[in-house]
This record gives sequence, structure tokens and C-alpha cells, in this order.
Amino acid sequence: MGNTSLFTTLCDQVKEKNRISPEKLANYEVKRGLRNADGTGVLAGLTNICNVHGYVLNEGEKTPVEGELTYRGYNINDLVNGTYSQGRFGFEEVAFLLLFGSLPTAQQAAQFTELLSNSRELPEYFAEDMILKAPSPNIMNKIARSVLVMYSYDDNPDDTSVDNVLRQCIGLIAMLPTILGYSYQVKRRHYDKESMYFHPLLPGLSTSETILRTIRADATYTPEEARLLDLCLMLHAEHGGGNNSAFAARVLSSSGTDTYAAISAAVGSLKGHRHGGANLKVVEMLEDIKLHVRDWNDEDEIAAYLAKMLRREAGDGSGLIYGMGHAVYTLSDPRAVILKREAARMAEQKGFGADFRLLETVERLTPAVAKEVRGLDKALCANVDMYSGLVYRSLGISDDLFTPLFATARIVGWCAHRIEELLTGGRIIRPAYKPSVKMREYIPLENR
Repeated sequence: MGNTSLFTTLCDQVKEKNRISPEKLANYEVKRGLRNADGTGVLAGLTNICNVHGYVLNEGEKTPVEGELTYRGYNINDLVNGTYSQGRFGFEEVAFLLLFGSLPTAQQAAQFTELLSNSRELPEYFAEDMILKAPSPNIMNKIARSVLVMYSYDDNPDDTSVDNVLRQCIGLIAMLPTILGYSYQVKRRHYDKESMYFHPLLPGLSTSETILRTIRADATYTPEEARLLDLCLMLHAEHGGGNNSAFAARVLSSSGTDTYAAISAAVGSLKGHRHGGANLKVVEMLEDIKLHVRDWNDEDEIAAYLAKMLRREAGDGSGLIYGMGHAVYTLSDPRAVILKREAARMAEQKGFGADFRLLETVERLTPAVAKEVRGLDKALCANVDMYSGLVYRSLGISDDLFTPLFATARIVGWCAHRIEELLTGGRIIRPAYKPSVKMREYIPLENR
């Protein structure tokens, strides 16, 4: 802005007029973040899609338990083991389960995988006009814009009947890996000054195979790499209606808006570092710890640096140790448990063994350090973001693709929640906000 002094004054005024004291919020028992005082979520609805279980309420008190994640009633461990024991890719089966409510038969699984594979092509000239000509330094923003613009390429975009919404959802689920690939390549050329390359889509590939083929210069990958990425997609596909991006999709869906607007909003939510962007924050934190801790095997030195991070004296100044803690899980995050096992195996093979062991040490030390620095006397476990970034790095995937890959998986959950909201919600979501300012008399301009 031209007048720097005026802008500074206005910024100070905005800060003054838009802060509400914690005392006043507590006085009115405001559920900040739609969360109760004990951290549990405010009950906003029912869902058949997913359950995230991390504690038991006993006479009003939370009792920590091992974390459990279920898709349509099926334990995530059973879903993972069931596909991997037979050498199958599991993401497509999980997508079918979340959308249609039951596990597919062998024929249905094959047909659904083929449907997604045959639906990955973007509309004619979409890539050139909407992605290549308008690069973005952040791939999540480009994905959100691309999803929103898809409205203009749909002959029936505003019809919210289930059959039409399902058609739109399947199309978006199929095309998101393609959008991701184009967005990544143009970002590389325009902002990173590196070569960009495009490979023709091949029919018959799974989602994870398509992604690896799309982002790699030589379009090659090993079966082990494809299965590991497939595992990440399975674990990230859904996490309950209360997670921020799914709730965003439900809020917009409750207003009667179109599928593209609802899913685009969910993408925007996932970008935030308190949500899907946390996986990138973990690897940034890892690099910071590696830079400032001389001996990665000295637990006292690591603990001392973690304490400085919690006191906002180190790290990014947020006071957070990324990858630790969760709104629901207490003793363990089942996704982190599964990924940690796979991360250890792949990290050693790809030369990231020291990084894995350092993250493992951070996970082990953080609860005690948090208790000492902040007096936190509660269960604190690693969440899925602690190891997902390292898994991606082991696969040779660029850091700026971490959260977009999350979106490529989670879009399945968003679509399932949109459909459920359209069928069962029936009312626009509108929580109450109590005004905290007193009435004032209008003052004419000449008297101000």
C-alpha cells in the first residue's frame, strides 16, 4: 500500500477490534474449535462412514486407549492386511468401501479400478488453459482452483441428486492424480527452473502406480514402491466427519452448493499446517533438529532442544513439536503405527535410516519433555504425520507433493461425507456466535 503509516495504524486497529479475551470466551462456555474443554469434539452429527477411536469416557473422564480407525466398520489393520497378504493394491477397494458402504467383490473391484483408470484424462485443453498458463508456487492452491474450475466443464454441474453427485465424485477421484501431476510439473518449470515432463496416461494402472509414473522423469517404479504409496493412500483416505476438511465439505454441502465448490473448500482446509500441511512441517522440523543438534544419538541434547522448541525459543517459533499429539488418539495412532513399520524398512534401504532413528527418538522423548516444560500430564502419541513425510522422501517424492498426495487420497472421504450430508443432513449447518459488543449510538461523520 502507498501510505505505510496509515496501513500500520489500520492493522493495529484491526488487531485491537477483533480480539476477544479468553476469559470472556470461558465465561460464556464457548466451544472454541467446536471442542469441549477436555479436547473432545462437540457432537455435530452421526455418520456411517468412519470411526476414529482413541479414548473411553468413564463418568465424564477420558481414559486413554490404543487408537482404532475403522472404515464402514472395518478395522484399518484388517483392510491393510487383507489386501497386502494377497499382493493387491488396496486404495481402490477402500474407495469403493467408503463410497458404496460395502467391500467390493473381485468383479466389482476390477470394474471400479478400470472405471477410475479410464476416467483420469482431463477435459480437452483443461491442462493447457487452467494449469500450464497459470502456474502456482503451491500445488494445493492449484489443485483447489482446478477442482473449482471443473464446474465449467460439466454439462450438469448444479444437480445435487445422488446419481449426479456420485458421477462428479468418481470423476474427481480419478482425475486428481492427473491434476497433481500437471500442477507439479508446471511448478517445477516456472518456479524451480527445472525440466518439466509429461507422460501419457496408461490404462489399467492403480492410483499409486499412476502417481509415480506421472511425477517421475523416467516414469518407472518398483512394485514395492507402488505398494508403499498405495498404503499411504489407504491410510489417508478418510478420518471421520469431524476432521476439519471433511467438516468443511459437509458445511458447504449443507448449503446446497455444487460438488466442485464443496471439494475445493476441503482442499483449502487440508492445506493448513494444523491439518494436512503438518506432514511437511514434520520434515522441516527434522531438518531444523539435524542442523542444531550435534549428536543425533545424544538423547539429553535432543531433549534439551525439544524443550527449547516448546518454549518457542527454537524451531519455527510455534511452540509445537509437529507429528506429536492428536485431537482423538491418546496412546497410539493406528496409521502412525503402520507407517512407522513401513518407514523403517524403506528408510534403511534408501539411506534415510539416521533420519528415521532421529524421528523415533523425538517420538519417544516428547511426552516427558512436554510434561516437564508445560506440565502436560496426558497421553501424547505420534500421529500419522510423524512418519508419512519420511516415507515420501524414501520414495523420492518432492516435499511440495506431501500434502497434495494427502488430498489425492482424502478426496474419497470428502466425497463420501458430501453424499451422506446431502442424504441425511437436511439443514444448513449454522452454529451460533454470541455478540460480545454492546450497542452504540451512530455518530455523524462530522462529529467523529
